Amino acid sequence: MKNTKYIIVFAALILGFISANAQDERKFIRSGNSQFADSAFLESEIEYRKALDKTGDSFEAQFNLGDALFKQEKFNDALDQFQILAGTEKAPERLAQVHHNIGNSYFAMQKFEESIEAYKNALRNNHEDHDSRYNLIAAQKMLQQQQDQEQQNQDQENKDQQQDQQQENKEQEQQKDQQQDQQQNQDQQEQQKNQQQQQPEEQMSKEDAQRLLNAIQQDENELQKKLRKAKASQKTKTEKNW
Repeated sequence: MKNTKYIIVFAALILGFISANAQDERKFIRSGNSQFADSAFLESEIEYRKALDKTGDSFEAQFNLGDALFKQEKFNDALDQFQILAGTEKAPERLAQVHHNIGNSYFAMQKFEESIEAYKNALRNNHEDHDSRYNLIAAQKMLQQQQDQEQQNQDQENKDQQQDQQQENKEQEQQKDQQQDQQQNQDQQEQQKNQQQQQPEEQMSKEDAQRLLNAIQQDENELQKKLRKAKASQKTKTEKNW
């Protein structure tokens, strides 16, 4: 009987400890809810974490903690919190709420494909979840707009690249034409220079030719003089023999 008494006392202590923790948990959750209602989201986050420190398995504390993180635009942290709940919660109605908020977190990060799947999961768990159905349609529209914008950006990028290539080709062609013009001008200048250098030589050659012609003419004259002189001498000798 003594052992039984000790067991009963020990069990009572445990129940009392659990009850005290549960009371503290509810106190922190209520405080967090009050802070959340006043848009003091950081303070509400702190209170929800205090509540989880007491028991660690309160769906309300975990769910509201995710909401508080979301309101602070800590979307990745909120997503992590909701995904933890999605892996542990079994009740369909609660799962629908969790997947709805997972969809909202993805939506806020413009990950529309993931948000669409999350909203579908919410509807699988609760067909009457009109908020998830509405958000699903919105996410599908946003995904289409995003894809259209990406395609438009890609088309514009391709167009810009094509224009850049055309401009580059045009500049290369202009540079080639300019080089050809420069080479042609250089060849013309070189040709003119050679002609100018050859012109004095041609003038000297004409002068030399004239001098040579004069010399030949003079030699011809000298030769004629010698011939006339020789004839005259021969005639004189002939007359003397007679």
